[in-house]
Amino acid sequence: MPSLKAIRTRIGAVKNTQKITRAMKLVSAAKLNRAQSAIIEARPYAHRLMQVLHDVALRAKPEDHALLARRAPVQRAMLIVVTADRGLCGAFNANIIRRAERWLGEDATGIPYVSLGLVGRKGTEHFRRRRAKVEEEFKDVFAGGLSMADATRIGDWIVEHYVSEGLDEVSLVYNEFKSAISQKVVVEKLLPIDPADLEQAGGTGTDFIYEPDKEELLNRLLPLYVNFEVFRVLLESLASEHGARMSAMENATTNASEMLSALQLQYNRGRQAAITKELMEIIGGAEALKG
Repeated sequence: MPSLKAIRTRIGAVKNTQKITRAMKLVSAAKLNRAQSAIIEARPYAHRLMQVLHDVALRAKPEDHALLARRAPVQRAMLIVVTADRGLCGAFNANIIRRAERWLGEDATGIPYVSLGLVGRKGTEHFRRRRAKVEEEFKDVFAGGLSMADATRIGDWIVEHYVSEGLDEVSLVYNEFKSAISQKVVVEKLLPIDPADLEQAGGTGTDFIYEPDKEELLNRLLPLYVNFEVFRVLLESLASEHGARMSAMENATTNASEMLSALQLQYNRGRQAAITKELMEIIGGAEALKG
């Protein structure tokens, strides 16, 4: 059995850890509120952008723009893996990495050249250790606060390599935000943009009169769609990260409370045993003097 001093030391360490986990939970809760607000603020623009894209893409042909072109068979595919820069958020990063590895082993079977694009330090460190085929590392995306400029940097890189036929297909894997305690790992195809996938938007078969022209509109609209879709995914991932960390720190705080109760009980029993032993020695000594 540990000494009373050792138990007291451990109780102090657990209390200090509990203070840290409680503070981290509060910080994550505040950051989660900001991330949720950013998602809500982005939705009207995203909704309107998708409406315009629906109307135009449904009337476009694959040959009208490189981002609509479907290359078969796919020779070069890329998966953008979105993880966090930091840990202490439960299985948030592990779930993404596990799904990315499954995509490499199952979904991308038969594609001659498969590579990864990495967002977030945790995913980057993991796949570096595994010596995976990494096409690009997008660094410091979450370092200074997420902005549309960060998403544009990633989106422009993707568009450039797809248009130049360096890539035939691009997908994303990320945590989709459901609630503070629920995130869902999603694999989503980003390119090529398939008008058939947008058919639920409806619309008539009548074409528009374009000003200045159809080509110019597609040149502006489709890359903008890619950039904003990347921005949406990053916002979802960021909110999911804060939600996962808040839940993890709440569980850690609860576990610390339970551990403190067990340690306090152990300390009290040890102290009681020590006092009882001392009393027994005193009584034994007194009896010996009488005899």
